Amino acid sequence: MTTRLLPLELIDKAIGSQIWILMRGSKEIVGTLRGFDDYVNLVLDEAIEYSPDPHNVNKYIKTELHTEILLNGNQIAVLVPGGAGPSPENVSAA
Repeated sequence: MTTRLLPLELIDKAIGSQIWILMRGSKEIVGTLRGFDDYVNLVLDEAIEYSPDPHNVNKYIKTELHTEILLNGNQIAVLVPGGAGPSPENVSAA
């Protein structure tokens, strides 16, 4: 018999580790998860934002956010605990 894991329990296990977040729309964020609430609003440290390059559809623009950030849970589409984000060959610096 498999153990049942609820969604908020999975997020709780990811606190203190890296998480890859795919936002509604086309942005992606990778950072260290510091906390969350019942609405899946997330607090991240060492966050990096990846947004599509308007000049090259196969590339992302990388922007390092040098502060603690709060993400609205309504804008989050997918959470990937331990994820590293887009592959490095598809990323260019901002």
